[in-house]
Formats: sequence, structure tokens, C-alpha cells
Amino acid sequence: STASRTALLRAWAEAIASRRDEFVAVMGEEQGKVRADAEGELMRGLETLDVACAAGLLLKGEISPQIATGVDAFSMRMPLGVAAAITPFNFPFMAPLYLSSIAIACGNAFILKPSERVPTASLMLAELARDVGIPDGVLNVVQGDAEAVEAILDHPGIAAVSFIGSSPVAKLVHARGSASGKRVQAFGGAKNHMVVMPDADLGFAADAAISAAFGSSGQRCMAVSVVVAVGDVGDALVAAIGERATAVKVGPASDPEAEMGPLISRAARERVLGAIAAAEADGAKVAIDGRGREPGGGYFVAPTLVDHVRPDQEICRREVFGPVLSVVRVDTLDAAIALIDDSQYGNGAAIFTRDGGAARTFQRRASAGMIGINVPIPIPNAVYSFGGWKDSRFGDQHMAGTEGFRFFTKQKVVTSRWPEEEKSKADLAFPTR
Repeated sequence: STASRTALLRAWAEAIASRRDEFVAVMGEEQGKVRADAEGELMRGLETLDVACAAGLLLKGEISPQIATGVDAFSMRMPLGVAAAITPFNFPFMAPLYLSSIAIACGNAFILKPSERVPTASLMLAELARDVGIPDGVLNVVQGDAEAVEAILDHPGIAAVSFIGSSPVAKLVHARGSASGKRVQAFGGAKNHMVVMPDADLGFAADAAISAAFGSSGQRCMAVSVVVAVGDVGDALVAAIGERATAVKVGPASDPEAEMGPLISRAARERVLGAIAAAEADGAKVAIDGRGREPGGGYFVAPTLVDHVRPDQEICRREVFGPVLSVVRVDTLDAAIALIDDSQYGNGAAIFTRDGGAARTFQRRASAGMIGINVPIPIPNAVYSFGGWKDSRFGDQHMAGTEGFRFFTKQKVVTSRWPEEEKSKADLAFPTR
């Protein structure tokens, strides 16, 4: 029942919270997250579990009594059966919990395939689920690489698949899963823009840019990777961001003073360094160079600020997924919005301003699924659904929130009549009132 599932989910949340330090340590060891970042991820994951515990409210159907003479109609949300998720390395705790908690709350069995780079947090979640009494077979963890993903996408017994990763792979996952008759939501990459207007509080905006660009070493689908400086704000803004960028403490997760950790792999580091070098060779100015300022012995790149980037340059158009912040200068808000609209991605966008009119124009016109107004990373609270537009998402439902409940259920509509026997008669006409 919904009530019994909710009770188990509450117990699961309490068990997870009691092992907080262990989850934080595992995220540091396997993914390189510094403690503050790992603690934030844990909190966000538990927020979604709180929403899953509201299943009794969010799974309510609708009823229309006496919709026709002697006829009532009502709807119900029914579980799909078996759902699965393929989750990324950059959120080893939050992404699995975002998806599994709501799927289970809806009455489904769930298969979780975490990134092979960060296997342990998912196993810990499954062990705690078993310990609090969630029945065997409800939450299942499958480790593996592309072969495991293909098996999930092709298996006829799996009704729905959620995926989080790069856009090219998300597109392939959506196509293959859909071709095998599954419901699929596939979340891809991003190129998130932060517009700074001339009237913005520059100190506040610079702090926000640093936090959003370099948190988790820029390995977030909601990381700000392009600051759009409007009007004459560019020089002062770049100076303020640069001053803060050089002060960020880079180090391993084992260093309690570290604010930013390493990239996930050697290949990721080489890709990021290549993007910086290509932008510089193409005429951009590396205002703050993270090359050579990083600690040794790991896949580190220190915060890097690239100024005077043109909209047509690769570093402005392609996802870097590292601690590199580009600055594009434009004359007007219209030009800033046009830059966002021209991107193939549409995950998030933000504006920093004191002008309510500019903010309202931006929130209506900017082509992204999540908008921030003086908020640099507009990840909505878990009661709202998460997801972008364009090549940032393939599928028709967002993650978590009310759309998460819709994704993991199917609607059934019941029309009922309790006729009086003496008034019953055959009628071959199309039903009416």
C-alpha cells in the first residue's frame, strides 16, 4: 500500500541520515568531492526522499461524480512494474536517490545501474533499504559498463528507463529505449549562461559565478560555464571574478581546507586543458590560468577564467565539464538572450540584476528549462521537477517533483454506473449524457 511504502521510505531516510559521514567519505574517495560539496549533495538527495514520502498526496487521482446521469468517473495512478536508472559519476548519491525514491514510492521495482567510477554509494543505499525492511527485489543494483546499459534498454520486462549523462549518449539511450517500447527520460549536457546586467551588485554576482562555475570542479550539468557581461560591466566583473578565482583552495577531498577537488579522470583533465589551449589559440584571453597552479599528484585543474570569448568559439558552444568559466561581452539584454537561444542546450540560465522588468523579460524569453533570478544554479527545490530543454533532455517528463510521479506511473480512468435493474435496456447509440 502507499502508506506502507511511505513508512519504509521514512525509515530509509533516517537510516541514510545516520550514515551521513560514511556517504560523504565515499563520495570523496571515489569522485573527489570535497566535504562541503558532498554534504550539499546528501542534503539534496534527502530532500527528494522527503517528497517521495508525500506519495499519498501526489498519487491522488481525480473524481467527477455524476459526470453523466447515474455515471461517475475517476482516475488512478498505477505503477509501471519495473523501472531502471543509469546514473552518472558526478552525483553518486543524489542522482540514484532522486530516481529510486520516487519510483519505489509509486509502487515499482527498481534497477539502478550507477557509473562504474562511483559504485559504492548505490550499494550502501541498497543495503540500508534492505536493513529497514524494503523487500528484496524492490531496489536492485547492477554494476557494469555499456553492456549492462544495453541489456537494460533492450530487456522486455523493464517498462521505463531514466538516464543522466552526455547529450550524444542521452540521445542514443532515448532512441534505443523508445524503440524497444519503453518510456524514457534521458538527461544530457548543458551550457549554462549567467547574464550580469550593469545594475547588478558586482560583488554578489562575482561570488555567485565562482560558486556556480567551480563547485564540484565544474562537473555539474547545472554549472555556470558562460558569464554574459552586458554593457560596460565586463572589466569590473572580470576583475572581481578573477580576484576570487585565485583564492579558491584546490586539493584532495582528504584536505579539510579544500574548496575544489580533482576532475574524475586523466582523460577529463586532458580534455579541459585542451579546451583552454584551443580557446587561447583562437584569440580568447586567459585572464586567470589554472594550468600550473594546481597541486600535483592528481587530476587537478585550478579555476580558469577565459575573457573576450566570441559566441562562435568552441569553448562557448560545447560543454567543457570542468573548472573553466568563459566571459562573453554583449551590448544589450536582447543580445544576451539571443546568445542563450542560439545554444543547442537549454538546461539552466540565470540573470543578475536589480531591475524587475529585466528579470521578467528574461524569465519569459530565455530558452532554458530552469531559470535563476539572482540565483546562479537554479536547481529547483525537490517539490518542483528538474529538467532542461533542447539537447539537455530527451523525453517528455522531467525528473523528481510532480512530473517524476507521472513518469513512474500510468493513468487508469474508471467510468462506473450502478443501474436500477428495472430501468435497464439495450441501447446501440453512441453514449451521451
